[in-house]
Amino acid sequence: MSKVLVIEDSVTQREMIANLLRGSGLTVIEATDGVEALDKIQGNPPDLVVLDIVMPRMNGYEVCRRLKADPKTQNVPVVMCSSKGEEFDRYWGMKQGADAYVAKPFQPTELVGTVKQMLRG
Repeated sequence: MSKVLVIEDSVTQREMIANLLRGSGLTVIEATDGVEALDKIQGNPPDLVVLDIVMPRMNGYEVCRRLKADPKTQNVPVVMCSSKGEEFDRYWGMKQGADAYVAKPFQPTELVGTVKQMLRG
């Protein structure tokens, strides 16, 4: 079973995303911000990361850059999931190394479908 790390500072959003992914048969671990996420990833990288952009302590762009710069995590797919839904935001997210970008609000099938597609490679 694939393990997904959901990094989201909003409790409501994090729980909703985590429950959606669990409901589709995935194991989910959660982090409230980028600093906590990088700590959790160190010893045991997930199979995929769902990443918010606007968070305290360290934003999603920085988390993504660090994941992609580390040989241990550079091949872990990153799905940015953010309320920053403009075309430029999507472009900038992909430029930081994101593998996919889902704008909030999203349809549950869109997020789950994107995650499953990324896990299949």
